[in-house]
Amino acid sequence: MPVGWRFIAQSALTETVLDWQVPFTLSSNPKRDLSGPGAMVGTIDPEYARMIGADGDPILQEWGTKLYLEIDGAIRWGGIVTKTAYDGAQATVSCEGFSTYAHGIPFENYIISGMKITPKDPYAGKDKNHDGYIDGSKPKKKVPAPPKPYAGPRIDVYDAFRRIWAHVQGKPLGNIGLDIDTHNKGELLGTADGEDPWELAWWDNPDCGQTLDTLVNQYMFDWIETHAWENSTSNNITHRLRLGTPRLGRKRTDLRFAQGENIVAIAKPEGMGGDYANEVMVLGKGEGHKMKRAQVSDIATWANRRMRRVATVTDKKLSSATALRKRGQQELAGRTAALQIPAIQIVDHPNAKFGSWALGDDIRVQVHVPWVGDVDVWHRIISDEISADGFITLALKRSDSFHY
Repeated sequence: MPVGWRFIAQSALTETVLDWQVPFTLSSNPKRDLSGPGAMVGTIDPEYARMIGADGDPILQEWGTKLYLEIDGAIRWGGIVTKTAYDGAQATVSCEGFSTYAHGIPFENYIISGMKITPKDPYAGKDKNHDGYIDGSKPKKKVPAPPKPYAGPRIDVYDAFRRIWAHVQGKPLGNIGLDIDTHNKGELLGTADGEDPWELAWWDNPDCGQTLDTLVNQYMFDWIETHAWENSTSNNITHRLRLGTPRLGRKRTDLRFAQGENIVAIAKPEGMGGDYANEVMVLGKGEGHKMKRAQVSDIATWANRRMRRVATVTDKKLSSATALRKRGQQELAGRTAALQIPAIQIVDHPNAKFGSWALGDDIRVQVHVPWVGDVDVWHRIISDEISADGFITLALKRSDSFHY
């Protein structure tokens, strides 16, 4: 284990520290994901007496133990033990970030945003002879048009995200200690006219984790799971889900990522071919001529260079024009064949010291690609992996592929 590294085990329910120095050997580097739980896998070999509890069972229990990686006094990764396997004296332990816990948990409540409300017509039944006038009115008064339906109370996207997590953590033995940011996104669920409310109902047997993922993908925002010591003198570790407004991270003009300096390897470039399209048609909610649709084009960018090619995407969850266009832009960005470096491996360097970046940051990547030449493109960090040998791998996507 590198100097300054240690693995700490806690009880998942009480957060009592079970071991301050777990003899954990990494077999898969600790990975953090933007809008995802991340993962870590390792082994313990041989069997250590202190890793067996008073009840005779290993202290690293599936869904019963939290495991952290601390580097130089800072918590760099945190998660829950989700799987264990034993082969002789060797134990293999798989962990995932806290946010994985919501997956597989059913939603057992009911939420509706923008329910259609049809007001009572005060003049209903007051034109029995159907002449268009109120019965018995003198002088005659025409029957007014009935009041129009409208949407009931609507909730913010982030509020729905928090309500689902509150449901998950509010159940017995379900509180994993995640604090969710309290601000709003500024986008309400459901339509203003009440024609298309957003609904989450227990009788549809929704999965909490899948619903959270759908909110993120449909309404296009970021979240990051973080863990930190409560303060410099405390043994308590805090857990937080940071929500983007609408996105996390910033453009890092203060950092430099260049081949031959701090970039030691790059993954095979992507985007030089494949399913090219410069226009996307998105088909949404509804059937027949009432189906919602939107078309997003990038033809002007490729004029006089490539012919028109159209990709069609169907997503029946989408109904608003904004959501349809966002989905189209997202699909278009992945099909315009713009060069992308999917990952870089870096070393700790004055250009970008370890821990100086955050998930979601935009960084300028400067590398040389055969057949292409020198590439200088802004990419966004979507995950990072810490290696015990001093290398760090950053997974990337082109910054211009994000439209939020």
